Amino acid sequence: MGGLTVMDLLAAKGQRKLAYVQVAREEEARAAAEAGMDMIGTAFVPERAQFARAVPDTHFQYGLPWGSHASATEALRTAMAAMGAGAQSVYCGMSPAVVEVLAREGVPVICHVGLVPPKATWTGGFRAVGKTADQARMVWQQVRDFEAAGAFAVELEVVAAPLAREVTARTSMLTISLGSGPDCDAQYLFSADLLGETTGHIPRHAKTYRNFAAERARLQAERIAAYREYIADVTGGTFPEPGHSVGMAEEVLEEVFDAP
Repeated sequence: MGGLTVMDLLAAKGQRKLAYVQVAREEEARAAAEAGMDMIGTAFVPERAQFARAVPDTHFQYGLPWGSHASATEALRTAMAAMGAGAQSVYCGMSPAVVEVLAREGVPVICHVGLVPPKATWTGGFRAVGKTADQARMVWQQVRDFEAAGAFAVELEVVAAPLAREVTARTSMLTISLGSGPDCDAQYLFSADLLGETTGHIPRHAKTYRNFAAERARLQAERIAAYREYIADVTGGTFPEPGHSVGMAEEVLEEVFDAP
């Protein structure tokens, strides 16, 4: 097993900032690993179950898809399968009670606090969390509950930056910022945002480093143009050309069809 272990990640707390990216394609995982990304993650779904094996020299995290598990036993079974597929840690957005079951069996768990999209109705929708005293106390209590449950890291999503700073200083867990300011132990972005593949609304916390959406649009226009040229060649009789076919001797053809 290569890459940063959980012990390595925790040893980096307060020593250096970690870079973490969520990918959706194997080529993204390979590119992130080649670039030197500290942590790479993706959902643990069948079509991505081979990603970890493709990048053995990085810390790879598989996420348990929200809503796929109705009990701690189900979550533990999937978490163990994810570890068996090559993950070094597992994201679990479920409760501290579930996290405790996973952690008790030695599964390194990343938990989730702040704006948790499937639970956003509890915190007022898709907005920052922790700006009021009541919300800040709630976030801090949740962090302590997950820490007591045995999680090694916590994703802080769109938590007020000053609160995230204080949480980072006061918890033994690795803190991962998704829009929660610069003071967390790790910074986290989705590859689609980072590469500029997202169309429409771009999250405020995301930084775009390339414009893949424009490149994909250009490639799509080129596909359409190529298909049109092909159709024109077929209907106009210019495809196929002699070089696209296999010939044979005329005398052989005559032998087949002109024989008595």
